Amino acid sequence: MPRLRRCLHGIGPLLIIASHLGCVLLLFTGFGLPAAAWAVVLYLLRMLATTAIYHRLITHGSYRAPRAVWWIGSLVAASAGQMGPSWWKAHHQIHHRAVDTAADPHTPLGHANRWRGFWHSQAGWLLSPEFHPAILPADVEADPVLRLIDRLHALPVLALAILSWWLGGLEWLGAFCLSTTVLFHGVASVNSVAHLIGSQPFATADASRNNGWVALITLGEGWHNCHHAFQASVQQGFTIKDQRVCRLPDPTYRFIRLLERFGLASHLRRPSERALLARAAGGL
Repeated sequence: MPRLRRCLHGIGPLLIIASHLGCVLLLFTGFGLPAAAWAVVLYLLRMLATTAIYHRLITHGSYRAPRAVWWIGSLVAASAGQMGPSWWKAHHQIHHRAVDTAADPHTPLGHANRWRGFWHSQAGWLLSPEFHPAILPADVEADPVLRLIDRLHALPVLALAILSWWLGGLEWLGAFCLSTTVLFHGVASVNSVAHLIGSQPFATADASRNNGWVALITLGEGWHNCHHAFQASVQQGFTIKDQRVCRLPDPTYRFIRLLERFGLASHLRRPSERALLARAAGGL
């Protein structure tokens, strides 16, 4: 692995740790309504970029979009401290290939002690050797813009931090840190909480679960059992009740549908109702 790439990627955990520490600013500045609104807006925009662009578009190819959507979405997702698109896709592909085994860097099931497993899945993996993927995805690496965003992933985070400070001083900088910290744990909860607590309406060979609370804070990503059953689906909000397919709230899917309306998304991939019923846990 090139040393420079390893060093550039290694800045990521430092930024996440710094965002946690930066939340302390709010104890001294207070946390007024404008700063809170700024934190919420940053959270929603950057979570959507992570779920709709990094996850469903770049990693799983659940729909097609113009390159400008890839580039802008990746910049916004990188500003959340979610690393760059190459690193993100590589890590997530490892999770799916080795889900809930010793080779899965995010699994909470790799320790006899459940709390140690949860801690590793939620945050401990940041400081583990598994943080650095050995191989990056060729398709993302072939795009010079995405490759540049991946290597310089720290710059959007720092730029947004500076913008926050310029707009509202230390209070808004603290709001940025709080938003970034909560977003990090929201995304991490998909691989920790949603592999421990929730329902399993679909048959999968792993511990993935549908968890409504995780879906709420991640704009639909918490329907994780459905995602593992139908990884390429642009819509993840499905479950089975009384031998019928039921749809669940999935704001990320609604956002992608909005992109489709404006000609910025096409070829949305969804499982048929027959496929969903055929994959129901325990059969029908």
